[in-house]
Amino acid sequence: MEQQGMPLLGDRLPELNVLTTHGPMTLPHDMAGKWFVLFSHPADFTPVCTTEFVAFQTLYEEFKKVNCELIGLSVDQVFSHIKWGEWIKDNFGVEIQFPIIADTGSVANRLGLIHPGKGTNTVRAVFIVDDKGTIRIIFYYPQELGRNMQEILRAVKGMQYSDANQCSMPADWPNNGIIKDHVIVSPPKDVKGAEERKAQAKSGDMECYDWWFCHRKG
Repeated sequence: MEQQGMPLLGDRLPELNVLTTHGPMTLPHDMAGKWFVLFSHPADFTPVCTTEFVAFQTLYEEFKKVNCELIGLSVDQVFSHIKWGEWIKDNFGVEIQFPIIADTGSVANRLGLIHPGKGTNTVRAVFIVDDKGTIRIIFYYPQELGRNMQEILRAVKGMQYSDANQCSMPADWPNNGIIKDHVIVSPPKDVKGAEERKAQAKSGDMECYDWWFCHRKG
């Protein structure tokens, strides 16, 4: 099977007709109007993946509060996904409520999830897709390192806030070490804009370290 390169930030997620634990789905069509996190895991019935699924499910309601769904994926058959979900519920009391794609390898190859240097299983990829089907963030993790689901939730919230308020988010937002919970005002793009920014800073609408580094309350 020919491997295709992964899509890039700003690309529309390729149309995917998939079989999941919740039945057939077409992405991103079936998620129209919603954000969603499409994440791959190396394999069912593995320790790190098990901890990740419990962690994702624990935060599932928080994702849904910001109009975001979760969709898992691995190159396993659907009955394996179902049995693994039963095992998680029996052993940890956590019921996996989001769908998991049973991939034959076609989706993994189309999205560039197989990295030969890391074996034949999918890496721990994360695609954050907006309500218009556009890929906004891509994370890649090796098989050895489990993901931080709070960071993925923060990333969704940050991109949504950025879209709604035309601003950028500082490191560790909303708890940045320099500007706290403020957001960054985009720098001006020309000399005239720089002069106008200096005047805006004096008006008290924002705080500035310099014309190119201004911030305001979110």
